[in-house]
Amino acid sequence: MKIVILSRNKKLYSTKRLVEAAEQRGHEVLVLDHMKCVLLIEQGRPHIYYNGKEVTDVNAVIPRIGASATFYGTAVVRQFEMMKIFTAVESQALVRSRDKLRSLQILSRAGIGIPKTAFAHSPKDKDISSLIDSIGGAPCVIKLLEGTQGIGVILAENHKAAKSVVEAFLKLEANMLVQEFIKEANGADVRVFVVDGQVVGAMKRQAKEGEFRSNLHRGGTATLIQLTPEERSTALKACKKLGLAIAGVDLLQSSRGPLVMEVNASPGLEGIEAATGIDIASKIIEYVERNEFNAPGQ
Repeated sequence: MKIVILSRNKKLYSTKRLVEAAEQRGHEVLVLDHMKCVLLIEQGRPHIYYNGKEVTDVNAVIPRIGASATFYGTAVVRQFEMMKIFTAVESQALVRSRDKLRSLQILSRAGIGIPKTAFAHSPKDKDISSLIDSIGGAPCVIKLLEGTQGIGVILAENHKAAKSVVEAFLKLEANMLVQEFIKEANGADVRVFVVDGQVVGAMKRQAKEGEFRSNLHRGGTATLIQLTPEERSTALKACKKLGLAIAGVDLLQSSRGPLVMEVNASPGLEGIEAATGIDIASKIIEYVERNEFNAPGQ
């Protein structure tokens, strides 16, 4: 097979591991920076150019699209789909999962546990207090819709601080969510890695002292964890509802059961492989092998 990996950096751990796993299984691999792809759209023949040459004879695509490149990256994935090439993450699922508000709405409708969340466009002063109170008051978490890796996520420990943060974001015309703070999680969350409807690995991430965000990029630590049946089923159901065959589902362990905090369509491999000792990259390549002929329109 000829597999294209869409990644902006060949040196990233996840990209290198996918290349390594694919080549070990006898596949040809081409890493393309999706932001440098040129999409040519014409009647009956969509195609892609890269460095002046047409990209041809591709059997499958593995998108590794960063949040900042969602719009164009998704367009590239969609173009491959129009070319009837299998993509490990579908373009619509990628867009759906990157929209934090939309994804929470979908999960909520499906009866999946999520932290209580409020969203407003431009509440007036008195309405800001009502907004904060609607999710149980302070402490609460305020998130920018466009934030990733813990950036743009703030813990407001009291009502006054929460109101000040909301007001500041509103002045910047930033879209945000106000979310209940799950105290009993103790600064930890669970990352569940799902491939093709199966949990292939799970780790518990613990925030460093003085920090409530457990992201490994922010100094958090990761350890192997045995999932409960409810945590496993919640992660799988979340992926199914969002249409993601490959995803990292972030859960909070609360007194009312597992709560989905986020579903990541391009989860990193380094932390999960180190914590579990599992070759996740090969699991992804195996999934691609099973689905090479399941491209849209085939």
